[in-house]
Amino acid sequence: MHELSIAQNIISACEAEAAKHNSKSITKIVLRIGEFTGVVKEALDFAFDISKQNTTAAEADIEYEIIPLRTHCKSCNETFSDTKEFNFYCPKCGGVLEIKSGRELEIKYIDIN
Repeated sequence: MHELSIAQNIISACEAEAAKHNSKSITKIVLRIGEFTGVVKEALDFAFDISKQNTTAAEADIEYEIIPLRTHCKSCNETFSDTKEFNFYCPKCGGVLEIKSGRELEIKYIDIN
């Protein structure tokens, strides 16, 4: 379950940022997660709840902004956001698609006190 190490890293990064502002607690963390990251939201919720104990994020809520997978074909210059089966060949010309979004995993913002 790589979500545990992700949760621990998120909390560490947020604690470091909170410390820069002399904050005693983190109340909310908002993450941007691409749908092609392989991160399971429910597993990350579980890992976050375990990892936040005895930290400045102990009372924090976590929220997610899910970023859809978008691809682009260099051959025919088409962009697709309807990639249901993660097929990376252009449905229009058969060219190889490049990923434009959907692999993000980042902290969008944190609320601190």
